[in-house]
This record gives sequence, C-alpha cells and structure tokens, in this order.
Amino acid sequence: MSNSFSVAVRTGPTLWSGWAMALFATFSFSIAPPLTKAALNLGLDPVTLLALRYVAAALLLLVTIWLTNRQNVTIDRRGLSICITAGVLFWLAVLSFTWALTRLNASLATMIGAAYPLVVLVLLALRGEHFTYRNIVRLIVGFGGIYLLIGPGGQVDIVGVLLVLCTSLMYSLYLVLIQWYLQAYQAQTVTLYVVSTIAICMSGLWLAQGAVWQAPAWQGWLMIGLLVLVSTYLGQLALFAAVRGIGSGQMALLNPIETLLTIIWSILFLAEWLSLWQWLGGALILVSMLLAMRRIRRAQRIDWRARLRLRL
Repeated sequence: MSNSFSVAVRTGPTLWSGWAMALFATFSFSIAPPLTKAALNLGLDPVTLLALRYVAAALLLLVTIWLTNRQNVTIDRRGLSICITAGVLFWLAVLSFTWALTRLNASLATMIGAAYPLVVLVLLALRGEHFTYRNIVRLIVGFGGIYLLIGPGGQVDIVGVLLVLCTSLMYSLYLVLIQWYLQAYQAQTVTLYVVSTIAICMSGLWLAQGAVWQAPAWQGWLMIGLLVLVSTYLGQLALFAAVRGIGSGQMALLNPIETLLTIIWSILFLAEWLSLWQWLGGALILVSMLLAMRRIRRAQRIDWRARLRLRL
C-alpha cells in the first residue's frame, strides 16, 4: 500500500524520471504481500515481522531526511497530531492485512483489498458528495467481484476476508485523512511521522504480547531485509520523486498494475493459483477500482477548486 497525496505537474526530463520512479515504487509495493506471506510461511510471528520492518524503515527514513533535507524533520503540532492519527489508521490496516495473510493466499487477499476505492467513495458520500447512479454501479461491480472471489470460487476463510475488509476501511480512512488535512505538508515529513507512528505502535504491541523473540533463519532475514529496504525505504523514496514528477493522480493510475504484479509474484514464487470464478471476480474488482479512482480524482479536483476560491 502506497500513500501518495500531493499534486504536481511536470514536463520533459522530470516527467520521464517521475514515471521511472513511479514504476519502481509500484514494483516495490507489489512485492510486499508475497514477501510477507513467504516470511509467515517460514514461521515468523506477524507482529515481530512488522515491528522489525517498520522500526528499521523509520530509522532509515529519519537518517536520510536528516542528511539530505533536514528542514523536513520539523512539523507543527497540528500536523503532528494528524500524522499520528493517520499512522494509527495505517498501523491497523497493515496489521489486519498481515494477519489476513496467515489465513489467505497473498493473491486472493490483494484482490479483495483492491476494492478500497469503493470504501473511499462511500466516505466521500458521507462527507456530503452527491452519490450518483454511477457510484451505485461501481459498488455493485466491485462487491460482485468480491462475492465471486469468496463465494463460487471455493472455500475461503471468512475471518481472513473480514480482516482484509478491515484493512480496506482503515486504509480508506487514512487516505481520506491525508487528502483532507495534510495537503499543505511535505510528503517526506508526513511519511516520516506516519512510519514512525507505525513503528512505535508495532513495538508496543510486540512488547504487550510478551516480547517473544525467535531469531529467524537466513531466509527470514532475507525477507525482512527486502521488505525494509525495497518495499518500504526505497519504495517510499521513489514515491516522493514520483509524486513530484508526475503528481499523485497519475501515480494512482498504477494501482491496478501493482495489484496485477502482486498476483503474478504470488503465482510464480508462492505457487498460488485461482479458480476461473476468482479470476473473473478479480477482474471485476480491478474494473470497479479504475472507475472509482476516476471519480475520486474528480472529487479531489473539485475540492481543490473550492479551496482556491475560498483563498481568493
């Protein structure tokens, strides 16, 4: 799960480098679910795995920002409180998804989780945006896809599905929060404090459950290292560059590609497979995701125009 949220428009070399960084970030985020699933299959405790991942990533981000753009470490009290709230939401999303991976295949969990833009549409409607018949069609297509994934496709762990749906809700609340209240802050600053909040929450949960430590085998350390270095640290740095180069709206267009790549890695390296009905359900979710994201971007543009009018 990525977290781009600012708006940028560039041309020329910056545009090309922005797309290159966007593709790298997409790849980095796409390997996280299969790597996490592989680490869990090796017997790693989910909370221990997440604590190691986010503590290490937070330290790397802090050192990098301190050495390259030190002023981005500072943030005002309002921004800090919102970042902490967003971090708690993201922590719950990551924790729920990782627990879901103990019950579901990575490909199946990723497909179900791809329906999160539908939840964002519902949240926008609760905020007061007009809910059109097209939104109803988007919801029907998306939830129809979820039904095909967990219904005719075979026996699926319902608790795992509920955990993924919890992930979608928490992640959608997180996206809405940063879109509404953190647009004025630097992406590096927000990500640093969000990741740090996740690290603190994960460490606290690890201590609360007894601080049990079992040293992973070398394969486990390899998975943790790739998650920290590629899927979190380098992925976030690439995301910063991508948002500056092409903007968050263009970056969001790559979310379906991220989902498809995750499924490909899961099939190739975890020997997972889906039934015909589940493939059809996944396709419906991707279609609804694209349609919902178009509507969300339109709502964001309208919101920004309204803010500009208020400022003028």
